[in-house]
Amino acid sequence: MRQLRDKRIAGRNPYLVEGRLGDVIAAITVLGTYKFYKLNVEKWAIRITGSSADIGKWERVFREHPEFFRRASDGTKVSLVWRRQFPRNFDVDEEKENLPDHEVDGSDESRISRRPLRPEEVTELIGVAIKLHDRALEQQKARVWWLPLAAAGLSLVSVIIGAVLTANLHK
Repeated sequence: MRQLRDKRIAGRNPYLVEGRLGDVIAAITVLGTYKFYKLNVEKWAIRITGSSADIGKWERVFREHPEFFRRASDGTKVSLVWRRQFPRNFDVDEEKENLPDHEVDGSDESRISRRPLRPEEVTELIGVAIKLHDRALEQQKARVWWLPLAAAGLSLVSVIIGAVLTANLHK
């Protein structure tokens, strides 16, 4: 039932899905700071929550938030957009940037990644997510501005009908 409701809400704005802002912040933090910049969804789920039980949830988070996350060209791995723009020259074992991207030796490629984000970069992305969430809430409120007016109008009509009926019954 909740997934059906979440899908309906997500069709409008995925930030309105219950708990989504926290999930986006967690994903930004982990994908931004882990030494490898791209992994498959199951491995990200384990890194984020300690369990692979919620793979479907993380699949939706990554898919519904392309402003932060992208799939690799083969479609199996996910990365943070900001990290994709860095050269692949970060040695995950030495935890430092080495050779320029075009000089990376193919034999060590699996141990070479893109550098993790700095704390202030992660903070900036989290700030963007919070602003997008706040904007989604404001847009949701703006869509129902007419409800109080409609309720007041119905009340007024009910009072008028009641007065007319009462006046007619006393005649």
